[in-house]
Amino acid sequence: MKDLTAEILCVGTEILLGDIVNTNAQYIARELAGMGINVFHQSVIGDNTARLRESLEECFSRSDILVMTGGLGPTYDDLTKETVAEYFGETMVEDSEARQRIIDFFRSRGSEPTPNNFKQALVPEHAVVFENDSGTAPGLALEKNGKTAILLPGPPFEMKAMFEKSVRPYLMGKTDHILVSRTIHMNGIGESQAEYVLKDIMESYTNPTVAPYAKQGEVQIRLTALAGNREEGFAVIDPVIDLIKERLGQYIFGIDIENQETALVKLLNDKGLKISMAESCTGGLLAKRITDVSGASSVLEISFVTYANEAKEKYLGVKRETLEAHGAVSPEVSVEMAEGVRRVSGADIGVGITGIAGPTGGTPEKPVGLIYISVSTANGTQTYKYLPGHKGLSRDALRYAATQQALRMCLEAARKL
Repeated sequence: MKDLTAEILCVGTEILLGDIVNTNAQYIARELAGMGINVFHQSVIGDNTARLRESLEECFSRSDILVMTGGLGPTYDDLTKETVAEYFGETMVEDSEARQRIIDFFRSRGSEPTPNNFKQALVPEHAVVFENDSGTAPGLALEKNGKTAILLPGPPFEMKAMFEKSVRPYLMGKTDHILVSRTIHMNGIGESQAEYVLKDIMESYTNPTVAPYAKQGEVQIRLTALAGNREEGFAVIDPVIDLIKERLGQYIFGIDIENQETALVKLLNDKGLKISMAESCTGGLLAKRITDVSGASSVLEISFVTYANEAKEKYLGVKRETLEAHGAVSPEVSVEMAEGVRRVSGADIGVGITGIAGPTGGTPEKPVGLIYISVSTANGTQTYKYLPGHKGLSRDALRYAATQQALRMCLEAARKL
């Protein structure tokens, strides 16, 4: 098997200044890894010919492939193609098809290109040209002495479309293996605890490799195998997934699934269940996350945001004496919110969330970050007290953490119905 190494070099002063987020590098790195091409370095440089030339020298001193984005525009400071052509000793020539696509692009929008637009039709003489179906700047690949430069446009939607259509097939012809990954998603367990339980598996397996990753509100275990194709990769990975399920199955909410809300909507749809919720401190975030998922309209009955005590009484049937005796932020109120919204809506699952998201409003007895979450079903009502282990979490972070816990509880409740 040929082991190829690649680097990613993103060109653009606006990236260096922080004016835009460099999502291109993340996308390209993930795609190259999936093709079994090792990426060991990523760089960003400004629109400067001398520094670009230095970067080319450095990158090709250690890597086989350099994937570049940006600097393919029509203006005077877009110099990526010219600099790469000079580095490879290539002459710039006009690509007639690229020129015509530029003309057609502008005429389809009721205008004509200006002369500087045709700068984008200039390409190194021996380059492989990649059509741009989303813009005017073609991409290209240039090879010499075992080194390959791939130039892609900077706008992410143009770059991604070109990568999928042209770059992926081009690169797949250079390797005879791929990397196949599967990801186990867990909640209710920390990264260190998961690593402790799985340490022997992580140390003994090299293909697939097994590695934990902590994300906001969840832990992921990623298994990656080197294989000739996806089927071979899955055949290597799946038995190890079964081993991990035996040890940590109670924490797993999905395999290769985007997030908990996706897992929940799928589970509810599969079982024909309905859910409703009443939120206070989370302000509708739980409902928002669920309705972000396609198919949510089949499972979500109704959602209340009941900040005021009067609203809790009027719409959910929370008792005034409960509010007076325990306060709005209490397990008793979260229980009555969950049971009330389930009763009002007729849903199979009712969720009640109440708490103090801060940064103000806390007391020594009820500090900022204290949140109660209740989930009610025909099997009864479960309540969870959330209180972060450290201070300083932002309002948004607290609200998100609360909804993560609520989603975990809903998944557990739905599995038992």
